[in-house]
Amino acid sequence: MHSDLIGKIEKARRYAEEPERITINEFKATFSGGNSEHKLVLKDGRWSCDCSFFANWETCAHVMAMQKLLNPMLSEEARHSESTIAAPSDSVAV
Repeated sequence: MHSDLIGKIEKARRYAEEPERITINEFKATFSGGNSEHKLVLKDGRWSCDCSFFANWETCAHVMAMQKLLNPMLSEEARHSESTIAAPSDSVAV
């Protein structure tokens, strides 16, 4: 093995131990949920998921799991859901 390649491998190992060096700006993933697969997207610091829960709450278990997994590599905006947990807008007051 060439010494240049050995140096790059060692550098890659050091970088892998410092995920905060990386900022993910755009991301697409397929998440295997309990009932079906869901498409997740991160773009411009905002998450989206095609599950029905996300449609009402602007967050979901799939997004929260990805935020936890990728936390050190996300922008501050992407680390936290845009909405606070509150009743969805189409709910009926009792």
